[in-house]
Amino acid sequence: MVTIKAKDTEITILSIQEKDYISLTDIAKAKNLDDPNGVISNWLRNRNTIEYLGVWEYLNNPDFKPLDFEGFKSEAGSNAFTMSPQKWIENTNAIGIMSKSGRYGGTFAHKDIAFKFASWVSVEFDLYLIKDYQRLKEEEQATKSLEWNLQRTLSKINYRIHTDAIKEHIVPMMVTKEQINYVYANEADLLNVALFGKTAKEWRKDNPDEKGNIRDYASLEQLVVLSNLESINALLIRQDVQQSERIVQLNNVAISQMSSLLKNQHVKSLK
Repeated sequence: MVTIKAKDTEITILSIQEKDYISLTDIAKAKNLDDPNGVISNWLRNRNTIEYLGVWEYLNNPDFKPLDFEGFKSEAGSNAFTMSPQKWIENTNAIGIMSKSGRYGGTFAHKDIAFKFASWVSVEFDLYLIKDYQRLKEEEQATKSLEWNLQRTLSKINYRIHTDAIKEHIVPMMVTKEQINYVYANEADLLNVALFGKTAKEWRKDNPDEKGNIRDYASLEQLVVLSNLESINALLIRQDVQQSERIVQLNNVAISQMSSLLKNQHVKSLK
């Protein structure tokens, strides 16, 4: 839950399953502070509103009930027609609008619908709302990029620790530079195989048009796990664990940690 501002009016936004739902109740307060629910109900009585909501549900909701929608559409606009968010949701199985109770309750709608409602309230207010929403998205994207770069940097630092362990415990004395480089590349690919399921060379073969390397295209979760694998592998190397044993252990760790991170809501919120 975050808030943005449109002409000094605070608007609450809920992120649910990576979709933003904006408070219609907060938007309605810009038109009528004492009766925001009445503003929403008046908007829902409009035939154009019902048609828009129906089309949105058709495009985004496979469980939408079209027969109930057609009934509402034929009645919309008449003096006797009334509509509330709860009535719309319960009868059509809509997902574009939701009603929440409690301290932070109210009527929320997918951003597409919320912007439509805001333009009905006031075109000027809608433009202010869109502007601050875009600012929020830009800040979230910047945070995501910072998190990715932080993990990439951490991965590089841990890789230095990793190569130091290789130099001390794997690279034999009196070897050529080419042999040392081979060992380092071999160990780097050990981590690649454990996490990505392929070596750097195999990835380049599968992705001839991509620039950079396999790690440059890693997800945030993969970078976190990669950083952990480098530290663990360095420890295993210092314990003289054979490479054939290490790759099994590292792969098990990668599977376990990726499974946990993909279920972690906090990590999802960083995306």
